[in-house]
Amino acid sequence: MEVNMTKIYLIRHAEAEGNLYRRVQGHYNGDITQRGYKQINLLAERFRDIEIDALYASDLQRTQKTAGAILKYHDLPLKKDARLKEVCMGVWEDAPWGNVAFGDPEQMLYFSYDPEKWEVEGGENFKDLKKRITNALLELAEKHDGQTIAAVSHGMAIRTFISGVKGIPSERISEIQHGDNTCVTLLNVENGNIEIEYYNDNSHLPKEVSTFAGQTWWKNKDVADYANLRISPMDLETEAELYCKCYRDGWLASHGTMDGYSDEPYLKGARYSSKKNPLSVMKALSIDEFAGIIELDTERMAKEGIGWISFCYLTDEFRGKNLGVQLIGHAVSVYRGMGRKKLRLHVAETNRRGIAFYEKFEFKRIGTTSGNLCPLWLMEKEI
Repeated sequence: MEVNMTKIYLIRHAEAEGNLYRRVQGHYNGDITQRGYKQINLLAERFRDIEIDALYASDLQRTQKTAGAILKYHDLPLKKDARLKEVCMGVWEDAPWGNVAFGDPEQMLYFSYDPEKWEVEGGENFKDLKKRITNALLELAEKHDGQTIAAVSHGMAIRTFISGVKGIPSERISEIQHGDNTCVTLLNVENGNIEIEYYNDNSHLPKEVSTFAGQTWWKNKDVADYANLRISPMDLETEAELYCKCYRDGWLASHGTMDGYSDEPYLKGARYSSKKNPLSVMKALSIDEFAGIIELDTERMAKEGIGWISFCYLTDEFRGKNLGVQLIGHAVSVYRGMGRKKLRLHVAETNRRGIAFYEKFEFKRIGTTSGNLCPLWLMEKEI
């Protein structure tokens, strides 16, 4: 039987929560971000006039939503194939990258630069990953002989696959750079042979929409990525003064005065929340340097299915560096695990910087209430 060449557009998913919050996402089923949807729209225009005969995606929502770029201009069924999904990260799933790099630096080095040596509890072997995605793509090519298909997959899965096709061993995987969100690889497959026409192409993304344009970890060989915060429980007995100092600073930044402030009620509330849930009051650190606090009240509005953020704070030296969103990522992780559907918080009407921060990450004003010194905006974000 004559075998014809099959073209496969292998696409990485759009920016998802793990990319934004700097948390590990393998099989963790995180959603697409606001910027991710912009990337999807640009990807749709790239494929507008390209004939596509079939469309596949992994069984995770970030790839299925990215596949919507193809569906915008092509009337096709979306077929799910679990073999296209990301490597399973085991006990690392949904942990901050800063935590795993600090707590297990040797395995972090293996993961980045020699993944076949990477081994954590519950994690997937990289040889198995390479085998499953390669077999999946070869089977799809055979099934769609002579046609053009699109397959939406994940960053490490695609990188591992490319290294296999190019014959690059695990210890030299750094020769294959990570691909940006929605980057495209074009494969020509014939008689079981795979030829890579191009890979990791993100030419459809302007700089302001590219995820990688604002990050450096993917091109640096230093495992200590100072843009990744680690999140650790705060000891409110030994670190009470640090907590109060931060709250005072946050109050002053919000109101421009210390009128109406007292340490006692806020420290008392934090201690109560911490006893109820050990993940409620957390400090953020850059390696060992204190960077900020995220405080949750897991009892407030629990019956309404809402997760309450009591305090979100970065020290002055860590502000303005796009790090605060990692604190929001902790809140999303905790409250999603508790089945909550929304986040809420108060921010002083005079705190324009804080309001701009929350609006940037999809919080919307839903009401106003009176505060000690000025009205407080009630802001909400769906999770």
